[in-house]
Amino acid sequence: MYVIALGTAVPSHRYSQAQCWEALRAAPQCAALTSRSRAILKKVLLGDNGIASRHLVLAPLSEAFDLTPDTLNARFAKHAPILATQAAEVALHRADTKPEEIDALLVTTCTGYLCPGLTSYVGERLGLRADVLALDLVGQGCGAALPNLRTASALLGSGHCQKALSVCVEVCSAAFFLDDDPGVLVSACLFGDGAAAAVLSGQPHPIHRRVEWKTAESVHSPAERECLRFEARGGMLRNILGKNVPMLAAGHAEALLSGTLRQSGVSRSELTGWILHAGGRDVLVALRDCLGLSEADLRWSAAVLREYGNVSSASVLFTLETALADHAPGGYWWMASFGAGFSGHAALFKVD
Repeated sequence: MYVIALGTAVPSHRYSQAQCWEALRAAPQCAALTSRSRAILKKVLLGDNGIASRHLVLAPLSEAFDLTPDTLNARFAKHAPILATQAAEVALHRADTKPEEIDALLVTTCTGYLCPGLTSYVGERLGLRADVLALDLVGQGCGAALPNLRTASALLGSGHCQKALSVCVEVCSAAFFLDDDPGVLVSACLFGDGAAAAVLSGQPHPIHRRVEWKTAESVHSPAERECLRFEARGGMLRNILGKNVPMLAAGHAEALLSGTLRQSGVSRSELTGWILHAGGRDVLVALRDCLGLSEADLRWSAAVLREYGNVSSASVLFTLETALADHAPGGYWWMASFGAGFSGHAALFKVD
């Protein structure tokens, strides 16, 4: 399988972390928090956490504090199809691919629920064929891009599909929640809205760089499920984020790296690119230390985190797009993402 083109989309409204703090400080919900909670929010939003800004569908920003189930559900239903379609349109244009050439559409999200799923709305907006194979993949959190791509690889490998469109879209502002739990508070400071799409084919693009999917591996650790997941509370999604998530991610990354290298027969010295989920500054630091990476190795992930925050499942595709736009050197690139479950996923690409 080849990634023949990528596309990303974010809301037009971009807010600095300082703007988020000012809006939060003025919100009535802030007064209901403990002084410790307000101190946590101020420290994360105004401190050096690797995030300069986030793109959110909110306009004005005070909409973030209209925390009712109906409002949040409506926010997701309105904006998720728009963002997903925008990213897909960019990818299709870059791939020189017409919508009717797409045989399979796979859409990943964890920040809202629709039935029929997002594939129905995105397929309609794009003008895909009525017989397109549509798969909605939900509940995998920030790590979901790689299971999505891995499924597309299987479909293409089966010979039943010639081209597939993979989309990850998250309206994280439709899953905001505020209470005095530190994990909930930190989550509110990290996540942004956005979508990423990839056009995938069994043949490389005749002009673009060859980005070939070589192998993939996943690990699931249900014993650590309570460290990172959503729960439903009061009809809304509430993010559970444990303090040990960075170290969990790093530990799984080490095992996944060994597994993908062993499976592919590639040596560590042959890796020239690191495409890592920009889950947060602490996650990137833990990955750097555990895997023995340099700041230069993390530069594309850090750039995505700085501009967009954590855009959940779309993050690694944002990072892949950033590395390609930076004309990163060819060779073997290793991609890793982590999410609810606790789960970790990795893939190896050969980039020419």
